[in-house]
Amino acid sequence: MIDTTEADGAFQNRCANAARALAPCVGHVVHRIAFDAFPEADSLEITLRAGPHRSDVVISLGGVRYVSVAKDSDVEGFVDEISLMHLPRTPWPWPAETAAMVGRFGGLPELAWLRIVGPVEVDVVASIVTVYSAMSDDEASVDRSA
Repeated sequence: MIDTTEADGAFQNRCANAARALAPCVGHVVHRIAFDAFPEADSLEITLRAGPHRSDVVISLGGVRYVSVAKDSDVEGFVDEISLMHLPRTPWPWPAETAAMVGRFGGLPELAWLRIVGPVEVDVVASIVTVYSAMSDDEASVDRSA
C-alpha cells in the first residue's frame, strides 16, 4: 500500500524539482524503458544515457495511470524535449492534452505527467515520480579513496 499523506504542496514541489533535474537531459538517448504491471501499483522506469562524460538519469514512476510509447524504427532515441508537469486534484484544471489520458474524478490523487519527445516519444501519467542521477563513467573511473 502506498502512503498518500503528504504536506500540502509537497507533490507539486517534487514535480518541480524533478522537472528541473530532467531539463539538462535534452540530447540524452532513451536507453531503456521497463514497465511492471502489478495489481497494487504499476511502475515504469526510463533510463536516459548520454555517453561516458555525462551522468545517466533514471526516471522512476509509480502508480502509473497512463503510458504511451511510440518509436520510429531504426532511429536512435535522442531526447529533443522533456517535461514533467504537476497535475493537481480537482477542481484545478489540467492541460487539454491530458483529457484522453486519464479520466478525472473526485478522490483522484495529484499526478505527474512526463513527456519525452524525439524519435522515441513517451507520455506517462503517474502518482509517484523519482529522478535518479548516476555518476558518469568518467566520474566513476576516478579512485577517490585517497
